[in-house]
Parts: sequence; C-alpha cells; structure tokens
Amino acid sequence: MKNTNVIKLNFGPKMLLAFCLLLTSTFTASAQKSAVLDAFSKHGIDAGILNPDNLKRPDDYAFDFKQTVTTTGKQNITVARFDPSGPKEEQWTVVSVDGKTPSKGDINSFRKNQAKSETPLPDDSSYKIEKENSGYLVISFKMDPNSIPKDASFMKDCKSYLSVNLRTKRLEQSQIINEKPVKIKILSADKFEGTLKYNWNAQAKRYFSATEDVNIQAKFIGQAVNVQTSTEYSNYTRK
Repeated sequence: MKNTNVIKLNFGPKMLLAFCLLLTSTFTASAQKSAVLDAFSKHGIDAGILNPDNLKRPDDYAFDFKQTVTTTGKQNITVARFDPSGPKEEQWTVVSVDGKTPSKGDINSFRKNQAKSETPLPDDSSYKIEKENSGYLVISFKMDPNSIPKDASFMKDCKSYLSVNLRTKRLEQSQIINEKPVKIKILSADKFEGTLKYNWNAQAKRYFSATEDVNIQAKFIGQAVNVQTSTEYSNYTRK
C-alpha cells in the first residue's frame, strides 16, 4: 500500500526546522540504501531483488503446491494446483486434504487463504549490510509500517533478511524474524521465523519460490502452541 501525501509548505520557523529534519532523514535513508546498492554493484548482483514484486509468486505460471501444517503433534497436508489460465475464482484447485477428496468448505477456505494481499514495501532507511564475505552477502531491512496490511500488522516488529550467494550471484533465500514478541491473530508469539528459498530459472529470467517454512512458537490462553508450516512449490509451467 503506497502512502502518498501532498504537503503544502508554509515557511515559518517551525516548518523550516521540520523541513530540514526531513531532508536529513531522507539523506540518511538514501545513504543506507546506497551502501547496499554499492555492495551489489561491486559483486555484480542484480539490484532487482530489492523489489518485492520481483519475488512474488508468478501470475502467468501454473505450479504444484504441497503444504504441511504441524500443530502440537497434529499434522495436516494439503495438495493443490494453481493455474492462471482458469477463471480467477477457480485458479486454485485443491487436489486433496490429508489424502482425501476435499470438501467444499476445504476448497473455499483454502482459496480464501491464498487470496493475494497487498505487498509491504521496504523502508529505505532500514537497509543494512549484515554479512559480507567470500561466500555470501546478507542484507537486512524492515518494512514500511504504512505499507503493511492490517492482517499482518505484526510484521512491523520483524526484520527481513536477503541472502545472496556470491559465487552464483543469485538470491538463495529471504527470511523474516521477529525482534520482540508479536501478536499473530489469536496467538501471542515469542518466536516467528519465516524462510523462503528460491530457484533461479534461466529461461524465464526470474526467481521461483521453491520452499517456504514458517515456525511459530506461541501461547494461547496460557498454553504453549507450536505451529510449523512447510510448503513446497514445483512443476512451474508457463501459461
């Protein structure tokens, strides 16, 4: 969600001070991002990986989806298929739930959960080089709070990381990790960690999601609740 404000400047003393502070913060943000871009340039890395739109699941490729959710020892497995050539409300086909034919409720619930939400935008002032050696370049950043959807408000207390393999010059994974306890729907989570691994497709000249793992260690009504979600993406086909 982009937040565009039109500001009329009345150059009184307070406004001049505020304007100077704005310029200072803008310079700092540019300098921090510039340091990351300089590192990318030095290593021959495509800066396009900083654009979240370039890492989203594709709208023009079909692919297979398998998700395993484990909650306090109980496991649920959903197998599905995405095909963008079909009607929008039917692009997701649920193949099975726990090895059985899905009910209408299973299908509706799955499709609702897979509905795309707005993509949060990075906060340019938060970019930082976390690691730079002969093998990897790891950068971190936080999301702009104004761009985070309401149903994912906990992300404002998380930090994101991008890990680039300096031998291949390709992004290997992105992570998001909470910096303090967060509220995720009805859960109070001490730990939230999501890891998304990518494969580079030379023919398509883009990254495709390979696996996505989410680990939540939380409490609900005082009881410990651990939720682990593992998702596999495969068989990408251009449509």
